[in-house]
Amino acid sequence: MHIAVPKEIKNHEYRVALTPTGARELTGRGHTVSVQAGAGEGAGFNDSAYEAAGARIEGDVKTLWQDAQLVLKVKEPQAEEVARLTSGHVLFTYLHLAAEETLTRGLMQSGATCIAYETITDAQGGLPLLAPMSTVAGRMAIQAGAHSLEKAQGGSGVLLPGVPGVAPGKVTVIGGGVVGENAARMALGLGADVTVLDKSLARLDVLDDRYQGRIKTVYSTADALDHAVRESDMIVGAVLIPGAAAPKLITRAMLADMKPGSVLVDVAIDQGGCFETSKPTTHAEPTYMVDGIVHYCVANMPGGVARTSTLGLTNATLPFVLALADKGWREALSNDSHFLPGLNVHAGKITYPAVADAFGLERVDSADVVGD
Repeated sequence: MHIAVPKEIKNHEYRVALTPTGARELTGRGHTVSVQAGAGEGAGFNDSAYEAAGARIEGDVKTLWQDAQLVLKVKEPQAEEVARLTSGHVLFTYLHLAAEETLTRGLMQSGATCIAYETITDAQGGLPLLAPMSTVAGRMAIQAGAHSLEKAQGGSGVLLPGVPGVAPGKVTVIGGGVVGENAARMALGLGADVTVLDKSLARLDVLDDRYQGRIKTVYSTADALDHAVRESDMIVGAVLIPGAAAPKLITRAMLADMKPGSVLVDVAIDQGGCFETSKPTTHAEPTYMVDGIVHYCVANMPGGVARTSTLGLTNATLPFVLALADKGWREALSNDSHFLPGLNVHAGKITYPAVADAFGLERVDSADVVGD
């Protein structure tokens, strides 16, 4: 199979979808790997490393896409990349379509087969290709939020760990999953006063046991959210409904109850965000103010630590890439019930329920598609 690895073109996105190690695995199995010139440089992998692994370096982006059967990316395709997709392509990347109707319709029009990292599951009910980047984003959320609390950034001037004689800052994390736990862990490590809200008592029990009560756990209700809004110096939005748009848990009206200069970090922004006032930002301009509250809503947070993120992501994606290359997408998906939910779009049709529901589109069953 001919596999293409384009250079990511989203604002300040430095990750790459395949490392030289992955390229060596693929070429060793007889596949052709073409990597766009400079695609790995942002993550510390130069062209010569890919060539040593048996990959070709392609300087012409048009040729790269035209020759490809399987296209590997990190972030959702941008408009010019959507225009390059055809029915002969299989695209494997993060998509987050439920918050992106224009992208969804563009992928439908392309006729391509589009498989999303974030909707692939595992035997434990987890999301194995989302988890590594959720871990990074959760940890970065506190790092970014702590910086945003500085007065020069528009924040309230609170130092999260406090100092002797001064109480620590209060951090509330909404959602106790992978993102939420990693955010809470980082905040706890900095010495903040940390509370996690979640609707799963089982998950709260795990967190309480794991951190021996050092992280406060609260069942998520409207009253709990109201309290968090009034008391917190930082709120991290870490709510995930797999494949679906995030619920809006904090409204604009609620901002009036927050301390001036408090910070909202919306890690769910890829799925539309869980604060009503959230809008995607970039690493170039990561924050903005609404009613005196700092909003940090960078849509590709892990791209800021591209080396770590690339290695973490490709460790998880490589087995699936090898399956696609060795077996073809139909056999790879039909042989693995956990891989199958990754299929989101095929031949102009939506196959993932939450995406179809988000835009009122007709859906075809993934099992029927792979069985054609």
